[in-house]
Amino acid sequence: MRIFSGIQPTGRKHLGNYVGAITQYVAGQDRGEAIYCVVDLHAITVAHDPAGLRTAVYDTAALLLAAGLDPRRCIFFRQSDVPEHPELCWLLSSVTSFGDLNRMHQFKEKSAAQRELVSAGLFTYPVLMAADVLAHRADEVPVGDDQRQHVELMRDIAQRFNARFGEVLVVPEVRIPQVGARIMDLQSPQRKMSTTAESPQGVIYLTEEPDEIQRKVRAAVTDSGREVRRAPDKPGVSNLIEILAAVRGTEPEQIEREFDGAGYGAFKQAVADALVEHLAPLRERYGALRADEAALERTLALGAERARESAARTLADVREAIGVGPVRPRG
Repeated sequence: MRIFSGIQPTGRKHLGNYVGAITQYVAGQDRGEAIYCVVDLHAITVAHDPAGLRTAVYDTAALLLAAGLDPRRCIFFRQSDVPEHPELCWLLSSVTSFGDLNRMHQFKEKSAAQRELVSAGLFTYPVLMAADVLAHRADEVPVGDDQRQHVELMRDIAQRFNARFGEVLVVPEVRIPQVGARIMDLQSPQRKMSTTAESPQGVIYLTEEPDEIQRKVRAAVTDSGREVRRAPDKPGVSNLIEILAAVRGTEPEQIEREFDGAGYGAFKQAVADALVEHLAPLRERYGALRADEAALERTLALGAERARESAARTLADVREAIGVGPVRPRG
């Protein structure tokens, strides 16, 4: 089993990122050969500050390592250090449908937010994402539910390539957590938790101070009732149940049974306490790791060496199949 996923170095990482993706990265190290990268090339598809991007790469790398990624048990690297990824992206664009890209939900959302320029890179973003995964012949892609469409597209690209040029690429499967696949904003529970939220009051950041986590959870939107149960008309309470279940590693039904008749006050306090306790070790490790940028750079560089070895094999096979570059000698 070969597992691949990437994470953007943009914005402060929050509970939704953690439950939907980062915890899966860590668990993947025990399930197979895990390959993860900080996708800085994706980050430049929208307006950005160059110095800020470099800082964010280190922030993200330190956070993933603090969460439990171990470079001795996985390949962990910076995307731009492996040129095979963008080259494969260009080659795969020849078997990617314009119509498919035009239907991508994330492109529509992000392009609508761009005031000056909607870049071609933003439009072809899913092809680079496909190249990231297909370059390493990954069997599985752990992502949050919002990335399901992107994985479906990369599967289509791999299948179309194989149908035209032979069985060269592995068609990956998506892996989405059963609990906490979509952590919602505490103040607007109809919308997923996001770094681009209108207000930070509904977002739990992973390195946030305990007092701030407590305050945000106590102020979370619920409803006029008192029952701690999931229901379509109780999106705020349903979200808090999902959060507590994800943090405890249990089922939402167990949370509902435990707090049956307890009321919202006791329930919210339990959610806040569980989050503070769960995130405390990550916050402490992050501070120590982030302080040593030289060590982070060494970790990313060593990971890139291993990633290039993996991606180079796939790229050579793709180039030969598609008919570009010199013919490889047979031996």
